[in-house]
Amino acid sequence: MMVFDALPVPPCRLGESPFWHPDEAALYWCDIPGRALHRWHPASAAHRQWDLPTEPGCCVPMPGGLLLLAMRDGLFRFDPASGERQRLAKPPYDPAHERFNDGKADPQGRLWVGTIYEPRAPAQAALYRWAGGQLQRQLGDAVVSNGLAFSPDGATMYWADTPTHRVMAYRFDAAAGTLSAPRVLMQFEPRAAGQSLADYGGRPDGAAVDSEGAYWVAMFEGQRLVRIAPDGQVLQVLPLPVRCATMPCFGGADLRTLYVTTARDKRPADELAAQPLAGCVLHTRVDVAGLPVHFAR
Repeated sequence: MMVFDALPVPPCRLGESPFWHPDEAALYWCDIPGRALHRWHPASAAHRQWDLPTEPGCCVPMPGGLLLLAMRDGLFRFDPASGERQRLAKPPYDPAHERFNDGKADPQGRLWVGTIYEPRAPAQAALYRWAGGQLQRQLGDAVVSNGLAFSPDGATMYWADTPTHRVMAYRFDAAAGTLSAPRVLMQFEPRAAGQSLADYGGRPDGAAVDSEGAYWVAMFEGQRLVRIAPDGQVLQVLPLPVRCATMPCFGGADLRTLYVTTARDKRPADELAAQPLAGCVLHTRVDVAGLPVHFAR
């Protein structure tokens, strides 16, 4: 069994959207309800936190040391050096009931970002593409958009609507930035009425793809990561020391350090007492390297 350690920083309420910044040799991640952006520099053991006015759903690197933040109140160019935000787009939804959630740039630099519809019903969340200064709806009828990742050749995009327990794969046209030929990569078993969390495998949250093309997905409430081949075969299951993992990413100079953000927000007191690492960023070493992060342009 792999042993996971935690970064020596205070736990988040709900850590999300980790990525390894190759120019800074640093890890970035968000705390969504904590309204904060975090950075950890392993070589210097330096941690920095930026407090934000609204919830950051995800963060993506941009050239020149800038970041693209998808927040409840819109898309923003963020300068970590000054802490200043510049809005690029207003939210395409009512921020009283919806916010941006999981997002990543594609290999061409377009941002793909989904939303979460907080009342949960009806299914009003969607997936958007930010390109050429335009924010355009691509997929809809979702509740919690999650699981975004791209295959090593850029020809497949993965996406999940968490409550459905289903991960979808789409043919991705790199030139046009369009999706087609949807197929089910993996259908996980939903939690039955009255089923104990100890017997529940969890539901798909954030994800990453490694250099062999395998899809690593964090199973929220399932206390595990699942590594899935492009054909849907389960290759590996990694048990975790916390119930609620939210997203994996690969970092370090060789991209063989696996980082996993986790959550403690609104979890039962007995669970938190038994799992003191809840909310921490976990890390371990893996045999297969990940893929470098795509910059938004």
